Amino acid sequence: MSAGTPAPPIRGADISTALLAEAAGHRLSADGDSAPIERILAGRGATHVRLRLWVEGPAGYGDEASALTLARRAWDAGLRIYLDFHYSDRWADPRHQEIPPSWRGDGLAALARRVHGYTRQVVADFARQGTPADLVQTGNEISAGMLWPLGRLGPDRADGGWPGLLGLLSAAIAGARDGSPPGHRLAVVLHTDRIGDPTGSRAFFDRVRAAGLPFDVIGLSYYPFWHGPLALLRSTMTDLAGRYGTDVLVAETGYPWTMAGGDPVLGVADAARLPEAGLFPPTPCGQRAYYRALRDVIGQVPDGRGLGVVVWEPGWLAGVGWEPGASAPFTNLTLFDRSGRLLPAATAAFAPATR
Repeated sequence: MSAGTPAPPIRGADISTALLAEAAGHRLSADGDSAPIERILAGRGATHVRLRLWVEGPAGYGDEASALTLARRAWDAGLRIYLDFHYSDRWADPRHQEIPPSWRGDGLAALARRVHGYTRQVVADFARQGTPADLVQTGNEISAGMLWPLGRLGPDRADGGWPGLLGLLSAAIAGARDGSPPGHRLAVVLHTDRIGDPTGSRAFFDRVRAAGLPFDVIGLSYYPFWHGPLALLRSTMTDLAGRYGTDVLVAETGYPWTMAGGDPVLGVADAARLPEAGLFPPTPCGQRAYYRALRDVIGQVPDGRGLGVVVWEPGWLAGVGWEPGASAPFTNLTLFDRSGRLLPAATAAFAPATR
């Protein structure tokens, strides 16, 4: 990080698979001392944990009970809570936004009521146990909508599908605010994956703004091997923050510390896919340099609108599949080596001050 770059207020990590990793026998350590992931990351300066929520997912893969357990642990370690609603029973992303089977058959109005009630209940559950959410993300990477088909965006849909998506988002946002304790400051995050696509980004958020949806933060997924160099992230964050006067958060990111063990389909196994491999080689030192540079980009967003960064699944080691029985595709993007030892990039990602 450059000297004088301020620390962003959010320096978080998605640790949703932590219970599965522990059940698989993984033990993590920093400086030779073993500790749970939330305490290791808090000790390096992390401020928040992001917890994935699936409606009726397999145990450990986004179920509410597991998320509540992790929230209690994180809170006890001094971390704040960021909830990531997928509104699905599995991964939600630009290519997959499957409506939960138990919600199928509803019309749009009934589905919106269900989304409101579910969101309100879950947010209230976290508050009730003493771990209120500071951030609630209503949908995951919703560039193409959510809860398909009723909330899908596309040229084949009436008015591009916007009436359906806006109705569902409105219900989700209202549910989040209704479930949050009176007087508690809650920020609603709208999350997309549009990096380096100013036309698409503006089209999306122009419609959201025109509809008057009361959101607080623009969340972006940024993985260099999918989205391009840091310059594209910088231009996207600067454009969105200036156009909408809204804080912008890197809600997901990751970078390899090795090419060994990378998944060629779901992850990254070839350094040729890294757009700035010369600056940030896939080594522990290169990974640290990436996070330092990322922090600089966030700190340079005008008017202090760069809200922060969330590292995605820094402790996802081998033995925990992306679904039950599957492989672990991102073990070379973690902040721990194969023996569970903390890598130097963690300090660059989470440090409360420049180092």
